Amino acid sequence: MYMIESKGGAIACMLLSLVFLGTWPAILTLLERRGRLPQHTYLDYTITNLLAAVLIAFTFGELGDQRPNFLDQLVHAQENWPSILYAMAGGVVLCLGNLATQYAWALVGLSVTEVISSSITVVIGTTLNYFLDDKINKAEILFPGVACFLIAVCIGSAVHASNAADNKAKLSSRIRSSIDKAGDEISAIEKGPDFDDDANNDVDASGKAKFGTVEFLLQLEKRRSIKVYGKSTMIGLAITFFAGFCFSLFSPAFNLATNDQWHALKAGVPHLTVYTAFFYFSVSCFVLAIFLNVLFLYRPVLSAPKSSFGAYLRDWDGRGWALLAGLICGFGNGFQFMGGQAAGYAAADAVQALPLVSTFWGVILFGEYRKSSKRTYVLLSGMLLMFIVAVGVLMASSGHRK
Repeated sequence: MYMIESKGGAIACMLLSLVFLGTWPAILTLLERRGRLPQHTYLDYTITNLLAAVLIAFTFGELGDQRPNFLDQLVHAQENWPSILYAMAGGVVLCLGNLATQYAWALVGLSVTEVISSSITVVIGTTLNYFLDDKINKAEILFPGVACFLIAVCIGSAVHASNAADNKAKLSSRIRSSIDKAGDEISAIEKGPDFDDDANNDVDASGKAKFGTVEFLLQLEKRRSIKVYGKSTMIGLAITFFAGFCFSLFSPAFNLATNDQWHALKAGVPHLTVYTAFFYFSVSCFVLAIFLNVLFLYRPVLSAPKSSFGAYLRDWDGRGWALLAGLICGFGNGFQFMGGQAAGYAAADAVQALPLVSTFWGVILFGEYRKSSKRTYVLLSGMLLMFIVAVGVLMASSGHRK
């Protein structure tokens, strides 16, 4: 098997993971906004997510002369059942977190969902990993980085509240404008926040609604598969916090699977390699995802449309993108674990700065925060700044596993 042994190699894995894990949520969000049912998308996604783990296991897990390799441990799995169960438990909580974020993206937006869930992951998960890794990371560097993530989650909540208020004011101003038959101007006080929204400039020359305008918001609501207007903001935030709690547990569980800090294995039994653990981790994630999403086809949540397994099989619109998202996420998780095994899983939690990437895609693809108030822009800038500082600090805390 091939093992990452240098600090530079570990950081390279973390950076690749950061890009991949920040990109796949944008793809799934794009499909939901185009009207594809999240149940259909997630069923496709989970197939290639497992495929990525299999590819990593049969390549990196079989390269070189180091033993045990992936197939050796797969054949002798009965010796490693305690570690396998830890790995599978990690896959279960990751699956629940990913399922929850599907609906949170629709209700509170891609950027804010990723910010809050990732920050909770770091605050809880990184602390657990620090002690599980026998404190190989530098605490005086690591925990200030964790504090930056904690600040980011607070600012992220404020960003969402400010942006939601902006959108509500835009819709209210359109209603008042339509009622004002004489064309009288609405006063600045009535208008609300200091964003620029002109009802006559909602569409461009081609007739397409501009990002951030009232017309854009109305068209998006008609097209998307999860309707958000009329739903409580608190529901979206509650789902987001639940996802963050689930995410905070999957990395410590994986850490236990590969390093056996609780001495669950018999004497002389080799620890699970990162590739074998990732395989079992992904299998449990796959099985639970299939079960829950087939259930959600017939019993959807948050008023999503009903479907059936037959309708899923016939739905090819966007399937390629969903399959790509699963592959990207799978390799992103794999690279995170490879870097964590070398430099410490606490430092590898630097990949939770993935909202930097997700926010980029949110602004470019979905027009998030377009035509918002200055207050929203200031909060958004502060949130991103905290993440930039946090990822640098966590990577600087990297240690070396003996």
